[in-house]
Amino acid sequence: MATKKTEDVSFESAMTELDTIVQQLENGDLPLEEALKQFERGVGLVNIGQKKLTDAEQRVEILLAQSDDAPLSTFQQDEDE
Repeated sequence: MATKKTEDVSFESAMTELDTIVQQLENGDLPLEEALKQFERGVGLVNIGQKKLTDAEQRVEILLAQSDDAPLSTFQQDEDE
């Protein structure tokens, strides 16, 4: 599977790719170097997923904290995205 930049990966595609990597690693058929490479990619995908979930949670908290008549404000993402 082609490696994508972190900012180009949606939460759903990150989880799908992570599932594929887990299956490959569980099969135990990969050479050591490839298994390490896939493991490293998996860790990166977990970090991407966690970041996207945290961002979504913050957006929900912002929306819930506002009163019904308050205007919505733009969510500011971190600079590293």
